[in-house]
Amino acid sequence: MSYKEIFKERNQAVSERFALASARIREIAAEEHNPSMDDALTAYFQKTAKFLVLCIDRYKDVALSNMEDLSLQVLQKENYEFYSDILPQNYEHSYANPAYAVDQLGEEFGRILSFLYCELRSERAYVVEQNLRKMTLLDELFLGVHFLFEQGQPTYHRVREHIYSFFYDNAREWAGYRVREMLDPELDFARCIIMDHDLNDLRYLYYYGEYITENEIKTAEFLNSLPQEKIDAIARTFTEGYRRGLEIKRVDITTKKIVDIRYNIGFERVIRAAILQFEEMGLATVTYRYALNALNKRQNIRIGYQATNPNEQYGYDHRFDNAVFLDKKMVDRKIECMQEAYETFAENAAGFAGPACFEVFGWEPFAPVNKAEAFHLSERQKGLLTELSTLSNQLMNNYINQEEKSYTIIAYPIPAIGDNFEELFEEIYKVNTLDNEKYKEIQQTLIETLDQASAVHIMGRGKNMTNLMIQLNDIEDPATQTKFENCLADENIPVGEVFTTPRLKGTNGLLHISSAFLEGLHYKELRLTFEDGVVTDYSCENFADPEEGKRYIEENLFYGRNSLPMGEFAIGTNTTAYMMATRYAIFDKLPILIAEKMGPHIAVGDSCYAYSEDVKVFNPDGREMVARENDFSLKRYENPKQAYFNCHTDIVLPYEVLDRITAISYGEVDELTSSQERFEKPIILEGRFALQGTFELNEVFAQDGEDE
Repeated sequence: MSYKEIFKERNQAVSERFALASARIREIAAEEHNPSMDDALTAYFQKTAKFLVLCIDRYKDVALSNMEDLSLQVLQKENYEFYSDILPQNYEHSYANPAYAVDQLGEEFGRILSFLYCELRSERAYVVEQNLRKMTLLDELFLGVHFLFEQGQPTYHRVREHIYSFFYDNAREWAGYRVREMLDPELDFARCIIMDHDLNDLRYLYYYGEYITENEIKTAEFLNSLPQEKIDAIARTFTEGYRRGLEIKRVDITTKKIVDIRYNIGFERVIRAAILQFEEMGLATVTYRYALNALNKRQNIRIGYQATNPNEQYGYDHRFDNAVFLDKKMVDRKIECMQEAYETFAENAAGFAGPACFEVFGWEPFAPVNKAEAFHLSERQKGLLTELSTLSNQLMNNYINQEEKSYTIIAYPIPAIGDNFEELFEEIYKVNTLDNEKYKEIQQTLIETLDQASAVHIMGRGKNMTNLMIQLNDIEDPATQTKFENCLADENIPVGEVFTTPRLKGTNGLLHISSAFLEGLHYKELRLTFEDGVVTDYSCENFADPEEGKRYIEENLFYGRNSLPMGEFAIGTNTTAYMMATRYAIFDKLPILIAEKMGPHIAVGDSCYAYSEDVKVFNPDGREMVARENDFSLKRYENPKQAYFNCHTDIVLPYEVLDRITAISYGEVDELTSSQERFEKPIILEGRFALQGTFELNEVFAQDGEDE
């Protein structure tokens, strides 16, 4: 059964409700004045109704005819119509903007009606998917809120309660369905676009219903110009990394059935090749759109297939819209619906092999504006969100065996990166296909020294004030155990880092980054102070008011908390990627996937082994990587809510700001003086690798003239 057959059955059950809702929405869209409301509210409901009429009419067009009958020009015009309201040039006068909505509709209702408008905009996706059930539910939500105002000025509480009831009653349709999207290959809307259409006919880009720009068009055109051998090679790096990830964990791939592919629209030719390669491995594919509604969103992070974001400020303004309904009852309801879905698709979950993420980069860095009119979580809700994340992960782990799960991530540029897009694409291809064997030996040299150390000391130079002492975990048997994982181009592409879970006690000092781009957001002069491995003080200079900078860190880097532990320490070795970024001046546009390979970095949040601490991990030399735990993850048996933070954000120190990284070890204790001799072995000095056996990493600096 395909998605068309699934939706056909579901759609028939709501067709009469949809017809009734559509008729009433058309009436509201035609109203110039409603005697039960003031002019501002009438204008809001009329504007919102007109958007819904656009969806209703487009749904019928798609149902009655094939989109392939439409010209490229018609599809482009229609695409703009749906998104024009939230584009930056129009956003200041859009009800999607909470500041404008509050200005027009007042403090009491402006914010929540902006929330409603944002939720209703998701109908665009359901139009092209022909998902009439979800369209009908959203139309009825709109009509229910409209009815409250038509009956006389309601209280804010009544409006909120109506919206709350909608999400609670329909949690199965949203939260439960999201689980199904991850596990059910029959929901093949995107796969059908990839596999069944002529990818040389760029009209296919508009069949997704996402905002299509020159990024998607030029990417598709460029990939169409490449020979099939090159397309297959790009895909093979991606899929082989995934296969090796399972191999490293000693998982029999024949026991796995499903892989989850995430990608950016425009890369269909590569994704088609990847799907075929995964099928050769015996893996069916699932593809799903990024989350569209507040019940499933994770702030403004978009996970799933997507296109260019029409307006990042729009997503940022609505990142905490779940504040409208988030309480303990809703948390329990969401978990209940997710569990039902996991139970229904338990067999698929058992065969789920993990995600394969084909990421992109090149957009201009985003510096958000914090708006008082946007929703924000209360302290109680922040705690509930943490609880929800923990429960969601525990639930997933009950059905998906983490010991038998792989993943892979790779990234390529999009045309937004600049006029040299095609040249850069080739450079990134080279970075993504560097010699694993060469790096394996060099990184093992680093590990041999680090395994003998009890701590690592990092010092910045010039204006960089970093001064961090990071404690390392012990190993009992150096012949069979190691403290650092030798990370090659398997799950995490490109090649180039060694990493560990640090010991928290005794990990102290300051991490200072003058400019960092984390999860798509810019941080200026970011400073994190650690005491016993936990952040105790933090600041940035994004805003004139230091307190606003602290809130920015709490909301976006700490995910609503006022502290996080250090979950990872790593040394990136990919100097080739670093010099490529230097030549093209694209440091601010690189994804963390590549940036983390270009210098030492720490991560705040969970360790790299969160929820998988009991899964044995082995380096290529056969030694087990045993530094997988910290003081928090050890709580997972007696108090899981305190064990995990459900976030992991890497923060990189580029080579040029490094004075030194030294491995610290100590001699035996002198019985007379109770003192120990301290030994320091340089790993990096003045931004260059200093260990015998790692000098080859410095050659690229000389080739580019940096060391002349």
